[in-house]
Amino acid sequence: MALLLAHLLKWQYQPSRQTVSWQRTIIEQRKGIKKRLSKSPGLQPMLADADWQAEIWADAVAQSATETGLADFPEVCLWSWLDEVLMDGWLPASPTAKA
Repeated sequence: MALLLAHLLKWQYQPSRQTVSWQRTIIEQRKGIKKRLSKSPGLQPMLADADWQAEIWADAVAQSATETGLADFPEVCLWSWLDEVLMDGWLPASPTAKA
């Protein structure tokens, strides 16, 4: 999950560097997470656990900061874990993109 979130962060904060490779990683991580959740439904409640989310988000931010050299990532995840992060095809818009 941290790898998926890290790639979503990089996608959002480095739009000029978006690649097919990043998109493939996002797709594959979503598939892997969904597969694990279907095989182990007991893991599903973790997605709603605030402490677990905070820990995974911190890992994702640390990874993204190391890989990008950027430091201004949000302290908390701005996306819905089920409605956006794990939704096939969803990608975050750049912070400078107009709605």
